[in-house]
Amino acid sequence: MQAFSLLTPANLDGALGAAAEPGSMFIAGGTDLMQLLKDDVVAPTRLIDLDALLTSEIEVAASGLRIGALARMSDVAAHPAVRRDWPVIAEALLASASPQVRNMATMGGNLLQRTRCGYFRDTGFACNKRVPGSGCPAIHGENRMLAILGGSEHCIASHASDLAVALVALDAIVEIRGPKGAVRRVNVSDLHRLPGDTPDIETVLQPGEMITMLEVPASAAARRSRYLKVRDRASFEFALVAAAVALDTDGEMIREARVAMGGVGTKPWRLPAVETALRGQPLGDATFATAAWLAAEGAMPARQNGFKVKLMQRTLVRALQNVSA
Repeated sequence: MQAFSLLTPANLDGALGAAAEPGSMFIAGGTDLMQLLKDDVVAPTRLIDLDALLTSEIEVAASGLRIGALARMSDVAAHPAVRRDWPVIAEALLASASPQVRNMATMGGNLLQRTRCGYFRDTGFACNKRVPGSGCPAIHGENRMLAILGGSEHCIASHASDLAVALVALDAIVEIRGPKGAVRRVNVSDLHRLPGDTPDIETVLQPGEMITMLEVPASAAARRSRYLKVRDRASFEFALVAAAVALDTDGEMIREARVAMGGVGTKPWRLPAVETALRGQPLGDATFATAAWLAAEGAMPARQNGFKVKLMQRTLVRALQNVSA
């Protein structure tokens, strides 16, 4: 780990101003950043502490849910209203990391965590995310855990956040604040970028910007939502495939469907073709299987992860069965 200084600004404007200095990075819960520092994946000269500057409040209203970026994952997962009206969020959070990490990790930080691709995390290898233009050994190397959707000739690293998959399915929004009081709102589905030829640029955040708030609309579909994560071991493991599903039904008919998947894409992967195939159809395995067949449309598996095509289809069927039970 390289030496760095720690700045504790008196207010948010001070933090945003300090972030303009080269070599500066924000830190809140720090559960991912500390790993990156210890492994020399990132080497900032100054960390800007946000712990006393952003809210951790969880606010529930008829229109939806507002969650401060500093809210701890464990607190959101345990919140009675979240568990009742947005269960897919609670389930995604409980499927993430370990209880110890969830007690420290923040909601905003979870959305911005970096990929778990081994080539990115090991500085002994080239990696276009870490050093642009150095190459992507994952494409022809160890890629069992990596993406089959959204990759490019420069990167196939899969996105790691379970929470982001659930939020994409629920049409959630992040509030982003930048220097000089600038505030903008971005759909979580648009927060993360496809790698293209610039895999080192992972989100639409501009230098010096930060996530300050998450907003999730209330809906009948959100109340009937589930998260299913398939992984190599039962806990503290990242997804091979995960599915976030929300259904609004009228009797046995599906009025509205929202579906996103994780572990398979270079960003949280929304499945509009699957949603269209589900709308207006009766609940049941035949409907689910027909819709799930579309889940892997456009997939480009690498040498070791072709199994994810069938696995994501089967995972989606099981998730639909769970949410309709």
